Amino acid sequence: MSKIRLAPELYLNRELGQLAFNRRVLAQAENRGYPLLERLRFLCIVSSNLDEFFEIRVSGLKAEIEAGSPAVGPDRVRADQVFRQVAQQAHELVANQYRLLNEEILPGLAREGVRFLRRSDFTPAQADWIKGYFFREVMPVLTPIGLDPVHPFPRVLNKSLNFAVELEGKDAFGRNSGIAIVQAPRVVPRVIRLPREISTEEYDFVFLSSVLHAHVNELFAGMKMIDCHQFRVTRNSELFVDEEEAKDLRTALRGELPQRQFGDEVRLEVAENCPPQISDFLLAQFNLGQDDLFRVDGPVNLVRLMSVPDWVDRAELKFPHFLPGRPAQLEQRSDIFGAIREGDILLYHPFQSFLPVIEFLQQAARDPSVAAIKQTVYRTGAESELMEILIGAARSGKEVTVVLELLARFDEEANINWAQRLEEVGAHVVYGVVGHKTHAKMLMVVRREDERLRRYVHLSTGNYHPRTANFYTDFGLFTCNEEIGADVSDVFIQLTGLGKASKLKYLWQSPFTLHRQMLRAVHNETQIALAGRKAQIIVKMNALLEPEIIAALYEASKAGVEIDLIVRGVCSLRPGIPEISSNIRVRSVVGRFLEHSRVFYFHNDGAQDVYLASADWMDRNFFRRVEVCFPVIDPALKKRVIGEGLKLYLEDNTQAWEMDQHGQYQCKTPRRSKPVSAQDMLIELLARRQTA
Repeated sequence: MSKIRLAPELYLNRELGQLAFNRRVLAQAENRGYPLLERLRFLCIVSSNLDEFFEIRVSGLKAEIEAGSPAVGPDRVRADQVFRQVAQQAHELVANQYRLLNEEILPGLAREGVRFLRRSDFTPAQADWIKGYFFREVMPVLTPIGLDPVHPFPRVLNKSLNFAVELEGKDAFGRNSGIAIVQAPRVVPRVIRLPREISTEEYDFVFLSSVLHAHVNELFAGMKMIDCHQFRVTRNSELFVDEEEAKDLRTALRGELPQRQFGDEVRLEVAENCPPQISDFLLAQFNLGQDDLFRVDGPVNLVRLMSVPDWVDRAELKFPHFLPGRPAQLEQRSDIFGAIREGDILLYHPFQSFLPVIEFLQQAARDPSVAAIKQTVYRTGAESELMEILIGAARSGKEVTVVLELLARFDEEANINWAQRLEEVGAHVVYGVVGHKTHAKMLMVVRREDERLRRYVHLSTGNYHPRTANFYTDFGLFTCNEEIGADVSDVFIQLTGLGKASKLKYLWQSPFTLHRQMLRAVHNETQIALAGRKAQIIVKMNALLEPEIIAALYEASKAGVEIDLIVRGVCSLRPGIPEISSNIRVRSVVGRFLEHSRVFYFHNDGAQDVYLASADWMDRNFFRRVEVCFPVIDPALKKRVIGEGLKLYLEDNTQAWEMDQHGQYQCKTPRRSKPVSAQDMLIELLARRQTA
């Protein structure tokens, strides 16, 4: 084992790295050069990211603290020490987020005719309409709970909107608890657009919290309402299903899903003006401390504003629209199978359309020569055209096999529902391998041609999710290469059957060979550098955490390998340490689209090996998931991936952040050079601008 791997000071903390990433996302909302509605969207993304951060990462820290666990990460920092830093930095981040909302974004939108009205802003006509809305749409589904010995504090759903109402007086039964809890119903929208005829601007919105504040007293007839305070609690959302003990994973998971709403509490959000006696009362109910309390100057859930940019039809307040392009091979002919036979086809989303993937499956489903379709599904959404096509193909008698990952976090329910529908029409549905999430992105069509069966394959770095393909950057590859097709077929057989892992010719697969092959590729560059020849590694991924890979990169840097790491999110490696990582540069690109592709380039004495993968360099991807990493063999496509997927991002000087050895990021700014935005250049290169 490398001594470098054992040196804790050479590794940065994962949780703090995730907060650093969210600060970079918040910087997009702070960018005054961006359209206002897009800045609002980035602000909401920060809130969404923080929700998951608390639900998963902070809840994990709390569990470690409660268990008294020793330091387990490669940085060897105890959970209680990490939690103190996380609490401080998270509070600072949230304070900056709401300051930006109130001082820049909301006033800016108001000047553009997009307003979020406070109760003090209501005109008489608006107040009348809102009162009617409350009695018509809200009050019938409210259940106020007055707290007394027979009405204890209610079980509050994870991330739900709630109100603590202070009261005076006695009710019809002579009770006087002084406080009641009102849970906002989930069926009522949190943001309501006022009718145009009573709006003073083109788009006037009101928060559900404002509606409830204005009329919640109607729920307590004959009592005096002193005040009303919104609050929201975040809970541990990890699911605990013993896959080895569960006889039916789908049934076990379906039974566990409702409990996600009632996991251990990890965070309490209240309005800034909530008095200490109320916030202390709530903290006591949830067994939380002051570090867990977040006072916010505005709605306690900004994620609810995420849909507002889609509701507002104002092109000048959004990023310019564009039409995703199509590869020339698919423009020239409608027969996708014929196009693939002529040569591999590369797609780069969202700059190029996801439609060819849908069309590939559509053609396979209706083609009488197609005998079988096999696909992995990790995330596809509650509504999915791809899944409907698979259902139709199975219904028409084709052999359809779907390896569907039930434990895809926060998509479990949707995947369970798809599994049931697929099984009802005769598709073969399997749930992967116990203890290993199936995260690989593979689609294979088996077609009879000239008295033989030919495999057509689509491999991807991202999910089969048409909606996220519009704003996640991912590569997809169509090929009918026989050896790659045989490898993909072997992986499907592993997932659906039993037996030893086959030796694959082209694919690197976790948990078997991916980690070893990546280490071998890094070590190969190290040996080339030691021999005095050019050695270079460029990789692009979402996260870099695995200690042995980091140790190998340090050794490569010491040998003289030039290493560029484009890591969107968390990176535990420290670049720029003299005599250890001075040849390593780390940058993160955060822009209009979520960087999601995983690209690996090794110079290899001029061979310029290029691989694409579904896996980041994390322990879970190497050892606890089924992943595939596939080569780009075609020289022209390889050149495209190097140029479009790597070099453009190394040239970016407007959306790139460079990391120093202390884990601090500095945004690149074009001084004397021409501004370069990789994402904007890819739109110009691969897509078509739409001006109308």
